[in-house]
Amino acid sequence: MSTIRRQSILSSAIIYLGFALGFLNTYLFTRQGGFTQSEYGLYGTFMAVANIMNAFANLGMQAYIYKFFPYYEDNLKPRENDMLALALLNSLFGFILVVLSGIIFQDLVVRKYSASSPDFVKYYRWVFPFGFGLTFYSLLEAYAWQLKKSVLTNFLRDMLWRFFITVLSSLFLFRVIPSFDVYIKVFSFTYILLAIVLLILLLRTGHVHLTLRISRVTKKFYRKIILLCTFIWSGGLIQNISSVFDLIVIAAVIPQGLAFAGIFSLALNIASLIQAPQRGIVAASISALSRAWKDKDLEKIRRIYQRSSINQLIFATGIFVLIWINFMDGVKNFHLQPAYEQAKPVFFFLGLWRIVDMGTGVNSQIIGTSTYWRFEFVTGLVLLAITIPLDYILAKKLGVVGPAIATLTSYSIYNLIRYFFLLQKFNMQPFNYKTGLTLFLAFAGYLLSTLLFNTIHGFFAMGIRSLFFVLFFGGGTLLFRLSPDVIPVWNTLKKKLVIPYLRSRK
Repeated sequence: MSTIRRQSILSSAIIYLGFALGFLNTYLFTRQGGFTQSEYGLYGTFMAVANIMNAFANLGMQAYIYKFFPYYEDNLKPRENDMLALALLNSLFGFILVVLSGIIFQDLVVRKYSASSPDFVKYYRWVFPFGFGLTFYSLLEAYAWQLKKSVLTNFLRDMLWRFFITVLSSLFLFRVIPSFDVYIKVFSFTYILLAIVLLILLLRTGHVHLTLRISRVTKKFYRKIILLCTFIWSGGLIQNISSVFDLIVIAAVIPQGLAFAGIFSLALNIASLIQAPQRGIVAASISALSRAWKDKDLEKIRRIYQRSSINQLIFATGIFVLIWINFMDGVKNFHLQPAYEQAKPVFFFLGLWRIVDMGTGVNSQIIGTSTYWRFEFVTGLVLLAITIPLDYILAKKLGVVGPAIATLTSYSIYNLIRYFFLLQKFNMQPFNYKTGLTLFLAFAGYLLSTLLFNTIHGFFAMGIRSLFFVLFFGGGTLLFRLSPDVIPVWNTLKKKLVIPYLRSRK
């Protein structure tokens, strides 16, 4: 577990530094006198559509890498390993199909979006290079995780890519980039650049080779590979559509759709702060889970499941409360456009969704790397069947907050199904009394912070509220030893920070 803990902490630290850049980018997008709400909404819509393109084009290759990498690694020399080359070629074929589908259905897109989101129609073709780059970066990232290079991939995606956006947005605001037309076209190639950087770094390690000679492992397992990819791709596609359908619905059915998509994007980006540790934990645990299933080490899987749940829940509830108690002061103090105050109730439901999703641990990765990976497809169908009609109905009735409620509802049901599946099949469940204690501490910290400091405003108020909550919640986490990983991390921090300080005082 120490390897997973170390990689999770390093990845989480990088991700949070990246989110600091992301906060800066969000500020650049939403501050008064900068981008319009519709321009920010187009940025968010590009991200949503590119994720769907990735889900279609990857053809299950990420699941193929997660599940079969140990077999290739144990039985082949690096130069004989054809896994990455096969994955890249299959995804290239998948993306060609995506481009052809985009051309065929272009008239439908024009009809659906021309009234509410005309800028999306205008820049429709530019989303394809963006989707292409995201697809191939995600594939290379999955392979790098198996090589235990999650820190590198998190640095590239969460820091370097966001740095690209910071530079690009700053150049636009200072009119070095003369128009938003030029901005969005340059933006569409950023993930291609990131994928090229990652591929070069992987090739330079000497552990990655691109060979088209079919290996004996591929010949032995190809029927199982095809079956796995078919089911996981279908389930992943459904889940991916479900996760971004809210933004697409907002842009399509609400009048001034891109403007409201901008409000939703702000809430979604802020809520993604809660999710930051999840990427680090997933990236660090996926290789260990694949190996544990191969070795039939159920006890190790159970430990990963339980620790991922409590660690993520502590982070998620803590960050959610910190953002919630400071939301309105943040909008006003940073001089965001007043319309973005409407993002607060949207963030509330999206934040609860993140807490539910993270609090249930790495259930998706456990199922996806097991022999029951077909269940991915089944639960994906359930998620899609709930999400699409609920998103559409609530968007029509409640406006921009409707899809956020739909997301919380659908993903709560989705995770509940997975919880009972793992409980029934393997007698695994991630919760204990510390789960309830974590939620109680977070709620008590929220109440106390609000009651004590709700009458003051400004940056000082944000600082004092945040400091009080961190001391209360963090102190309770250490006092009650809510996670077995908390004390080792705390002791390491004391050694790194306190001892050098004492030495400097001598």
